[in-house]
Amino acid sequence: MQTITRKLEFDAGHRIPDHRSQCRNLHGHRYVLEITLQGEIVETEGAPDRGMVMDFADVKALAMEHLVNKWDHAFIVYARDEVVRSFLETMADHKTVVLDRIPTVENLAAEAFRILSGVYNDHYGVDLKLKRVRLYETPNCWADVEGV
Repeated sequence: MQTITRKLEFDAGHRIPDHRSQCRNLHGHRYVLEITLQGEIVETEGAPDRGMVMDFADVKALAMEHLVNKWDHAFIVYARDEVVRSFLETMADHKTVVLDRIPTVENLAAEAFRILSGVYNDHYGVDLKLKRVRLYETPNCWADVEGV
């Protein structure tokens, strides 16, 4: 088994409603998402991804479709943060993602892992599995979620 990692970036806003410092305010981050896949090298004669675990372009395309395009330039809000949800609803066509958990980097990484594991594990590659999602909230702060 080998692993590959693809890095993608996106911008999103959030707030941590009960936080004791500045994070309780509306703010945004330049998130960096690292997707690590584990699998066997494709050896099929004539296959375009021969010699690879998965083509990096395919890793990116799937992540963009299923996660990044939905979260990029969105405000990610906790479903029970009713004040902010009501405010966002006053803006026509605002890009809002509602989660059933507070949008900390830990919870966002777990949600990203949940979404992407179905995408990669079920459809692509030779024994391909999503091994890890690492989500950077800042260059110095990140959360990891690893599969079994």
